[in-house]
Amino acid sequence: MKIALLGYGRMGKEIEKIAISRGHEIVIKKNAGDIVDITLADVAIDFSVPTSAFENISNCLNNKIPVISGTTGWLNKFDDAVALCKEKQGGFIYASNFSVGVNVFFELNKQLAKMMKNLSNYNITMEEIHHTKKLDAPSGTAITLAEGIIANTHKENWSLGTEAKENSIPIEAKRIPDVPGTHTVWYSSEVDTIEIKHTAHNRQGFALGAVIAAEWIIGKTGIFSMKDVLNIS
Repeated sequence: MKIALLGYGRMGKEIEKIAISRGHEIVIKKNAGDIVDITLADVAIDFSVPTSAFENISNCLNNKIPVISGTTGWLNKFDDAVALCKEKQGGFIYASNFSVGVNVFFELNKQLAKMMKNLSNYNITMEEIHHTKKLDAPSGTAITLAEGIIANTHKENWSLGTEAKENSIPIEAKRIPDVPGTHTVWYSSEVDTIEIKHTAHNRQGFALGAVIAAEWIIGKTGIFSMKDVLNIS
């Protein structure tokens, strides 16, 4: 499989290692401003920056190249990407996190939220910790977790910070050098606390998940998620 890496930063380099170890070929390494012939690739993996993501995805879909995107901070144009994918009958996977473990964590988070829905004596709070070079806060993964809770409880929205507001989930975002990613959800009452947590030890899990998604989407058309890729029910 010939892969285009759209964004050749730390994640792009990690994806390159995993892809080569699985027998794939990297034919494009693109950073912002580079002009490339995307048709050289069988599939593209976008881990770029928010200002480049939609352009990268559009270029792939317009050229009928299936694209995997893990870039966060561009989702104000997500619906446009979905519409273009449908128009061009392309293949597109977006995930705020490609780690297999995190995607299992997303489902656990939803199930716990359903169980806690009517237990009003528990307050919900969240925390995410990442390396200091992460551009967006809260992380896309934290937002996905919060959305999973909102969809299954009486909460209506999330807010950045530690202040608890009515019907809102506070998300504290911390930036500490060399932390790949830690996400924690707490349900706290006066008598106890329930905690679920995912800790990434390195970037290899994110990279492996992205390559697995790229392998999976070949020959498929539509808009998919990692839940589809991993067949998580």
